[in-house]
Amino acid sequence: MTTQTFIDAEFAKLNFYTSQILKVHGAHHPELAVVRDLFVTMQEKVATTANADLTPELTQLAAVTNNYEVPADGCEAYQATYQLLHQFHSLALAG
Repeated sequence: MTTQTFIDAEFAKLNFYTSQILKVHGAHHPELAVVRDLFVTMQEKVATTANADLTPELTQLAAVTNNYEVPADGCEAYQATYQLLHQFHSLALAG
């Protein structure tokens, strides 16, 4: 899968998930506000710039999520969000 294919197929889902897990888990996991902000920034960059450099945002995402480690109280949506973000991170850095 290419980065662009992933963006086309999964960014709408990630937009929903990052918003939802922030609402549900944000009180106990304030880092989710940063995750949401970084995702929105990436979404805006890819919408306006072909081949946008997302390295700064991906580096910050990996740091703030402890390399996409889902906390023990994370729900299925939380797990799916981190899994998708990790997959995108791997694709973006490989391509």
